Amino acid sequence: MTYVLRMTSQPDIASVMRTLADPTRRAVFEQIVAHGEIAAGALTTAAAVSQPAVSQHLRALREAGLVQERREGRNIFYRPEPMGLAPLVDWLGIYGVFWSERFARLAKLLKEIDHEKP
Repeated sequence: MTYVLRMTSQPDIASVMRTLADPTRRAVFEQIVAHGEIAAGALTTAAAVSQPAVSQHLRALREAGLVQERREGRNIFYRPEPMGLAPLVDWLGIYGVFWSERFARLAKLLKEIDHEKP
């Protein structure tokens, strides 16, 4: 039994967003996440695209740092890389704080306007 793990360096936000922008690639990623670990062959069976297309999507996901692969004999298994989404989560967190503050101010303003009505 041979195990080989490959992972690229920490991806940037643009790479993660670009990679997940493709709906088929996102569906492949979601299948991997749902299963925890899944063989490439099973992904090809589940996807509505050819084996070469699935291989291209898997390569893009791996290069973006979103999945890891493990080889066992002739089989390749993919599993999600939890830190792969970190740039996206961090970016959304910044804007989550931004919008939360704006909505809080808006709610306060609306209450003030409502209380001023005769």
